[in-house]
Amino acid sequence: MTHIPSFKHDVGRPPEAARRPTIRHIHGVPLADDYAWMRAENWRDVLAAPEALSAEIREHLDAENVYADAILAPARALRDELKQELRGRIQEDDQTPPLPFGPWLYAMRYRAGCEYPVYTRAPRAGGGEQTLLDANIEAAGKAFFDLGQVAASPDHALFAWSVDDLGSEYYTIRIRDLAHGRDREDRIEHTDGAIVWTADSRAFYYVRLDDHHRSSQVFRHRLGDDPANDALIYEEPDPGWFVHIRRSLSRVFAMITVSDHDSSENHLIDLRDADAKARLIAPRQSGVRYDVEHHSERLFIRTNADEAEDFKIVVADLDAPGRAHWRDVVAHEQGRMIVQMRALARHLIRVERIDGLQRIVVRHLDTGEDHVIGVDEEVYHLGLEHWLEFDSDILRYSYSSLTRPDEIWDYDLVTHEQTLQKRREIPSGHDPSLYVSQRLFAIAPDGERVPISLFRRKDAQGPAPLLLYAYGAYGYATPAAFSANRLSLVDRGFTYAIAHVRGGTDRGWAWYRNGKLAKKPNTFSDFIACARHMIEIGATEPKRIVAQGGSAGGMLMGAVANMAPELFGGIIADVPFVDVLNTMLDDSLPLTPPEWLEWGNPITDKAAFDLMRSYSPYDNVTAQAYPAMLILAGLTDPRVTYWEPAKWAAKLRATMTGGGPVMLVTNMQAGHGGATGRFDRLDEIALTQAFALASVAGVA
Repeated sequence: MTHIPSFKHDVGRPPEAARRPTIRHIHGVPLADDYAWMRAENWRDVLAAPEALSAEIREHLDAENVYADAILAPARALRDELKQELRGRIQEDDQTPPLPFGPWLYAMRYRAGCEYPVYTRAPRAGGGEQTLLDANIEAAGKAFFDLGQVAASPDHALFAWSVDDLGSEYYTIRIRDLAHGRDREDRIEHTDGAIVWTADSRAFYYVRLDDHHRSSQVFRHRLGDDPANDALIYEEPDPGWFVHIRRSLSRVFAMITVSDHDSSENHLIDLRDADAKARLIAPRQSGVRYDVEHHSERLFIRTNADEAEDFKIVVADLDAPGRAHWRDVVAHEQGRMIVQMRALARHLIRVERIDGLQRIVVRHLDTGEDHVIGVDEEVYHLGLEHWLEFDSDILRYSYSSLTRPDEIWDYDLVTHEQTLQKRREIPSGHDPSLYVSQRLFAIAPDGERVPISLFRRKDAQGPAPLLLYAYGAYGYATPAAFSANRLSLVDRGFTYAIAHVRGGTDRGWAWYRNGKLAKKPNTFSDFIACARHMIEIGATEPKRIVAQGGSAGGMLMGAVANMAPELFGGIIADVPFVDVLNTMLDDSLPLTPPEWLEWGNPITDKAAFDLMRSYSPYDNVTAQAYPAMLILAGLTDPRVTYWEPAKWAAKLRATMTGGGPVMLVTNMQAGHGGATGRFDRLDEIALTQAFALASVAGVA
């Protein structure tokens, strides 16, 4: 393996951002910001046309990229080596197990050497394969290309697909005529990418984004009509609520889900009715969440109503769906969180999480009997796979662990027999017996036990460098799933660990509730407790820990960098939400009003303002030594705008008394998710891994 280099420090001065102090008074408190000028006034235009960015800001971001490249120059050979390793673990001519739908088997495949998928189908009775959409052809000549959703029409004559070619998450919907192999003139812009066909295949429903990049309206488009004349089916006036649409597995209804971070409501659209109106199931109520599955003349509803904090499943008649008529089917059990459900013709399936680990429970609807699909590993991940048919006795699910690559299984719900449909192949080789995974627990300052999922080589000895990853927000539970990319670090002596900190639902809904709003600081102290626990048990040492998190997890990175910099040799902050206070004070930004239920509203609530001001990473940069930091951003990111990480990097350098270096890398042709091509994205992974290795190089 290539020698692990340290950073190159003799590269001249880093980019020095102009300091243009602005002061405003919020709740009588002066709030100073030297770098507010980095927020382009025309940021909405930049999302749609990146070239609209001012020359001054663009030159600064370009200079940051040049500086970071110079600092990491000694690692160029290592990055190339890592990229080749990462690519060597990708099955280049890969294919998903076919999905039955009517007379066809639909599939997605990759061709060797190609970045993007090809969507195909073949007759269910046997016959040649037909290409529906080759994304490589569509992506040709584009710097960014992200497929949103694809959907075959019920009559199988058309193929809808949506694409974002800027990284700004504005998806354009197109319709392919499969008889002729070309797209129709129908073209719907500024959508969220979701598509639901009507039963007659003559129209579809979609969600349009408003001028603030918020999903707020559902429209019906009839093929051949001018999109300007599309019928408005639903409009959400509250900017704090998101609108989403999906199709029921029964194919009878489109489901409109309207939600904020605390509550939800659902509406049905009958796909058999060409002029259908949206029909409310149960009106929104603060703190009550519910989602719906259709089954014949009834609805199955997963909800936290009636103090069912970790959710229960109820049933209601289709013609009387209101809350007064909900009847328990699966009772609430504290500590057993029901995270997902699926209704098939004869079975109700639910995914439960207990103490961070999932299980799949199947209920026969005629007998009411439950049985569990068992797993025998200590740390693993289970999930339901996409399925297209309602009248089926097959459940397709995925399984993996930190050591064991992904497997896709078909489970016969009648015979309980399992058939392996696909096991992920690692072309360059992988022997799970060489590795070990463990579940540990750290003790937080308030006594809570915080789970840690750990992955390392069996032959690793003594304290090792550690990459400690976490997210901890929005109720997202970080899965202990397999990632071939981690092998490059683990095979070079690293231990990889996931800190399942509060803010996710890893240990139930209370785990989330105790890591948001006024209790958000628990997320930060949990992560620090996990780092210290790994040191205390001799798994690693101070300054040999590289912390990593992205988006809201990037906020966590900024907070722990301020609070406990002595623990870390490096910090990787991917599209980090670090300018928390200024962003939550700016209600013109796409996500600010919806986010007030996650973080608090500092505009109207002085206590929320004070708390946010106490931990917001940008506002709490202090005159101390900081670890080496790699900060990643995307120019057209509508979720964490580019100026947040740019301002943070500038303030860190202007304030810190030692340590570093601080590097900002902005992808000038991508948004929140970075590069989209399966090989192109390896450049970013190789960059972060080379940084992690360099951060601890030479640390005893």
